[in-house]
Amino acid sequence: MDEETSLLNRRPTSSESRVSNSKLFLAVFSAVLGNFSFGYSLVYSSPVLPKLKSPDADPRLRMDTEQAAWFGSIYTLGAAAGGLGAMLLNDLIGRKLSIMMSAVPSTIGYMLMGGAVDLWMLHVGRFLTGVAGGMTAASIPVYISEISHKGVRGAMGSCPQITAVFGALALYAMGLVVPWRWLAVAGEVPAVLMVVLLAFMPSSPRRLLALGREQQAEKALRWLRGKHYNTNIELNAIQHSIKMQGKVTWSQLATPVYYRPIIISVMMRFLQQMTGITPILVYLEPIFSQSKVSLEPRYDAAIVGAVRLFSVAVAASLMDKAGRKALLYTSSLLMFLSCLTLTIISHTTPCPPCPAPPNHTMSWDSQNAMGNTLDASHQTAGGLITLISTMVFIFGYAMGWGPITWLLMSEVLPLAARGVASGLCVTVSWLTAFMLTHAFTHLVDRYGLYVPYLCFTVVCVLCLLFNAVCIPETRGRSLEEIENYFRTGRTFTINRSNSTSQSS
Repeated sequence: MDEETSLLNRRPTSSESRVSNSKLFLAVFSAVLGNFSFGYSLVYSSPVLPKLKSPDADPRLRMDTEQAAWFGSIYTLGAAAGGLGAMLLNDLIGRKLSIMMSAVPSTIGYMLMGGAVDLWMLHVGRFLTGVAGGMTAASIPVYISEISHKGVRGAMGSCPQITAVFGALALYAMGLVVPWRWLAVAGEVPAVLMVVLLAFMPSSPRRLLALGREQQAEKALRWLRGKHYNTNIELNAIQHSIKMQGKVTWSQLATPVYYRPIIISVMMRFLQQMTGITPILVYLEPIFSQSKVSLEPRYDAAIVGAVRLFSVAVAASLMDKAGRKALLYTSSLLMFLSCLTLTIISHTTPCPPCPAPPNHTMSWDSQNAMGNTLDASHQTAGGLITLISTMVFIFGYAMGWGPITWLLMSEVLPLAARGVASGLCVTVSWLTAFMLTHAFTHLVDRYGLYVPYLCFTVVCVLCLLFNAVCIPETRGRSLEEIENYFRTGRTFTINRSNSTSQSS
């Protein structure tokens, strides 16, 4: 009871009301430049593939269906490798240095793609940018969660997703006017800027305390919170958490405090990818081209990118108000409805006009013209519904399962296993994305868009059920309180009323 009261029911002190967030925001901005680069590189294939598959492409770089599938999916294979590397680097050199190390494969990959004279250079460059994306995806959310306090951790935890979306939007917008080789050159800029800024940012106070560097941890925390902040309370809470965790053994992994948050995080990353978000983003322009949308596919992609940016901004503003579970419910429902609509639209094909009986008052030419007009109007309506449904799907994903999956992974994973477990989550996520993205092109060529969309619809239902049964509400809780919740072995949902009644 004492332990629970001290962690779950402690009221804010006056020192906590004088927190200065300006330097925290600067540190978060420096880190999430890696997510900007990640979002940019993830969708790089969307405007590039139509150019490389066209008859006018350089014969040395022209791609068929199989080569295009590898170019789109090999990024996720690299991201899985980057996630595995981050499992080691996060605990070996720390979160900050792991993020900075991601700039190396990113820069080399863009150089290869920008100067490509053969297909292997494109594929290797795409793989290396994927490695960088996997490293940042595993390291940045953990770094942000460990330097943020609970008052802003929800909003700060949304920043990786927001900047990734902004990076994708920048790629779509630049793809309207910039040649594909120069898109690769421009991709090197955010990674280099990230390294320069992070060199002046502090390491995670939690990692410093875990290494026994109390003075450095106090200095880092004071820099992040401001000179008027009393760091003793937060440092003591972190120390308490570290002492309770200790070193993880295989037998400890069988206890609920470890396996429950790890299973929740892994399943969320698996379901997040199975919704189809990665193949939809990677092949967005080809999808719109096949769906006969009225606008040019590149403009449709830019519109969807803008909608995605707006939705993650909405999610960030609601994260600490509406709560994680409410946003996940809304996200799952919107994705389900939009995927169901896309399934119906992609399965419905316009019927050719039936032969008309002899009619002396209407010529055959006029009947044929009427049929063509009806067919064209049907295609236009179907294309418009496809565009709107895709926008709703992106909106739903980006306000829930996009940012919250990243945030919850960094919140619920136990400190002692956080580095390795976050790398495991990212690896599972990207291996799933690789299989799905590679199979997507072949499924579409064989069955059309109907089968992939139907699978995504079923997954959205599973997302609803998983959120209802397994995911805890972490809004307003410190990392130490969340760890204590799993340690007590209660129900999955944190009950605020119970802890309040106990304190009274």
